[in-house]
Amino acid sequence: CSLSVDPILDFEELQELFGEPLMETIKQKGYQKPTLVQAQTLPVALSGHDVLVTAATGQGKTLSYIWPLVVHILDQPHFAAGETGPIALVLVPTRELAQQVFQQAKIMLKPVGGSAKAVIGGQGKYLLHQELKKHGGVELVVATPGRFLDVCSDGKKGLSLQRVTVVVLDEADKMLQMGFEAQVRQILSSLRRDRQTLMLSATMGKVEKLGKEWLAA
Repeated sequence: CSLSVDPILDFEELQELFGEPLMETIKQKGYQKPTLVQAQTLPVALSGHDVLVTAATGQGKTLSYIWPLVVHILDQPHFAAGETGPIALVLVPTRELAQQVFQQAKIMLKPVGGSAKAVIGGQGKYLLHQELKKHGGVELVVATPGRFLDVCSDGKKGLSLQRVTVVVLDEADKMLQMGFEAQVRQILSSLRRDRQTLMLSATMGKVEKLGKEWLAA
């Protein structure tokens, strides 16, 4: 991202924006200072701008977008009757990564009353639909591209793209390598044009080219 912003070097700078419940969870989990990736990503993501981040695993990249997603979700109106959500969508290349991201999202959303769901292969769609109905929707979904499209294709029973206002493409380079480009394109083309998009990748190359296409100028 070419936007010039000052990095966030201390979580105390986010006290007002994050609120006490989220700040307390961050402290309980032992996060003392933002990592380099978090320090640079948080101010841009929290301002609502699109972001293209180069980051390898183990640099705290997941929380660099989970925290802004929590703030974004809290700023949105509650679901109307019959709405399933999500508000925030995280697309990842593998089931294993989806589970990891889901666990972190769940931990950060729980103290503020938000909900998360992993949508991956091996789950029965009927059970997913029943769960959504029971809980009145879900604010954040972590999914592999193909499975998400499969669930959305069920119309009113499944998840909806109507309320998605922020989307994350995590390990975007790996999604391209695994042949998910067409599915990602299909999902992005179905989302509202004023959404916020965050892309994270260990390498650039084709990801940088697609970033120019998929991210706002």
